[in-house]
Amino acid sequence: MNSAALVRRDLRLAYRRRGELATPVVFFIIVTALFPLALGSEPQLLRRLAPGVIWVAALLASLIGQDSLFKNDYEDGSLEQMLLSPAALEWLTLLRVLTHWLVTGLPLVILSLLMGLLLNYPLDSLDVLAGSLLLGTPVLSFLGAVGAALTVSLRRSGMLLPILVLPLTVPVLIFGAAAAERAMQGEPVAAPLYFLAAMLVLAVTLAPFAIAGGLRVSLES
Repeated sequence: MNSAALVRRDLRLAYRRRGELATPVVFFIIVTALFPLALGSEPQLLRRLAPGVIWVAALLASLIGQDSLFKNDYEDGSLEQMLLSPAALEWLTLLRVLTHWLVTGLPLVILSLLMGLLLNYPLDSLDVLAGSLLLGTPVLSFLGAVGAALTVSLRRSGMLLPILVLPLTVPVLIFGAAAAERAMQGEPVAAPLYFLAAMLVLAVTLAPFAIAGGLRVSLES
């Protein structure tokens, strides 16, 4: 299975599972929209909480469905074909995660603009909020993919995956929320954004090897 065929296959399967892919988006909208209902409509309170609320909602939404990232391939034998492919497994897993992010993570980045307005986040700082998510959500996808690779052979991995992945996502959450918070207060945002960019580079560079290693271990077990 070559790289182009894998991407086409993943996009075609994503189109067929539109309902499943919509779950993270709906979850993100619902969680974010519940806060004004629970805390009231006081503008200053919502504005102060907006960065953390949006980032926590995006983090939790990004974990939904991650356990099935390689599960179908494992069950129908496609994973063995990936191992036998002339292309490196690390490259194929990189394409898989990026394709998955395009259909699940990118919509969260776009919707964050609307959710920011709902929570009274400053209009002139929405670009930083979306930019922090644009850098951070791919890192979350790679971390989730590592957990998915390690648990792909387990029958009930739904609860184990968040336990494995959530501690690793804390730095992304801290720097992402910090960038949005600083932008809201008119402070420099370069430092947290640089940290997010550095984590993204590390994730793109190193995570495919961890994912491929986890898949090989899972297939051998």
